[in-house]
Amino acid sequence: MFYRRSSFIFVSAVLICLAAVGSRAQSGRVLPIPTPAEREGPDQVTVFTEEVRVPVFARDQYDRSDPTLEPLDVLVLEDNVPQQVRSVRRTPASVLLLVSVGGELNPALSLKVSRAAALGVVAALREGDSLAVMQFDNRVELLQGWTTDKGEAQRAVRNKLRAGSGARTAEALQKAAALFTEQSPGNRHIVLITDGVDTPGGQQSKPAELTRILSSDAMILGGRNGLAEAMRQLQAAQATVHVVSYTAFGRREIKEREKRALLGTSAPPGSVRASGIATAGIDPTVPPTVNRGGAGGPSRGDGITFDSGVKKMRKAYGKAMERSEQQLKALAAETGGRLFLPASAAELVEQGVEVAREIATQYVVTYTPKRPLADGPATEYRRLTVLPRRSGLTLRARRGYVTAAMR
Repeated sequence: MFYRRSSFIFVSAVLICLAAVGSRAQSGRVLPIPTPAEREGPDQVTVFTEEVRVPVFARDQYDRSDPTLEPLDVLVLEDNVPQQVRSVRRTPASVLLLVSVGGELNPALSLKVSRAAALGVVAALREGDSLAVMQFDNRVELLQGWTTDKGEAQRAVRNKLRAGSGARTAEALQKAAALFTEQSPGNRHIVLITDGVDTPGGQQSKPAELTRILSSDAMILGGRNGLAEAMRQLQAAQATVHVVSYTAFGRREIKEREKRALLGTSAPPGSVRASGIATAGIDPTVPPTVNRGGAGGPSRGDGITFDSGVKKMRKAYGKAMERSEQQLKALAAETGGRLFLPASAAELVEQGVEVAREIATQYVVTYTPKRPLADGPATEYRRLTVLPRRSGLTLRARRGYVTAAMR
């Protein structure tokens, strides 16, 4: 009797333990997690969700950065078709400083000023943003690869940025675009400090030859082919280009130097030259036998002569800057950036800081395109229009994207 009762108790205990184990196994608490291969069945379908990311700058009615942007505030049109905005968020930025160290024909272009502007950009960016530094003249040189350490970027700007000769702007933009393959898409920026005029450099060309070169469109952002290729690569990289331009500053400096050269430093008080009034023919304040400084004539105050060839060259450079300014404006507008036209060294440094502040307040707007990206070729370009839905709100964004960049 005692034996049967003991056996019954033992069997009951075993059954209870087995039931408990089975219960725990059914709950999944002690079973190992199956591998992906074990989970996948023959009828399983993998679904990919497409997402287009658009950098957007938002300003309120007072032209200040708007910190309250929401999905319902934004209307996105892709090829004129309204899209459903999924999110509006801030993400860390990837910012490449691209600095021209050549352009020796521009009297305003200064390595010291460009360095100060670049340092201002670095200082004003947010912690966590990625930075890289590149310079260009006749060749393009990467001074600092991608880093989130502001100190590293500042040391590269202070210690490695050097004066050069010539300029190859389109080539520099192409190499800059290629650098972004290492960075996450959606919030990529290039801060370009230049006047946009390409010059041969590396040789002592005669003024007549330089005049001929500067008068050609081939020296404006690398010519049409160079600019078109740079634009194509920038669109593929989804990079926003902000330009701090030396064009207005350069034209102003050329005029000032010509004025100082005309007046000279030794003009008698009360003379026509001292008054700054343009004269034609013989200056009545000097004897008719005195040479006023023709071709190869004497220096007038700051080392600038009245040599007609040099004067033509400077005039050609001024016009080249006017043309490059239009190209730089189009480049910035197409990519969603801005063109800054400072008229002095102080303004140039200040506007470098302004660029960084804009980048720091940028949003990334996302949506799933109604027409799938896979429906078109990889090289298809889709036009974008980003509009505000709220009164007083102003939005700025790129004008389109290449489908391959979003896949």
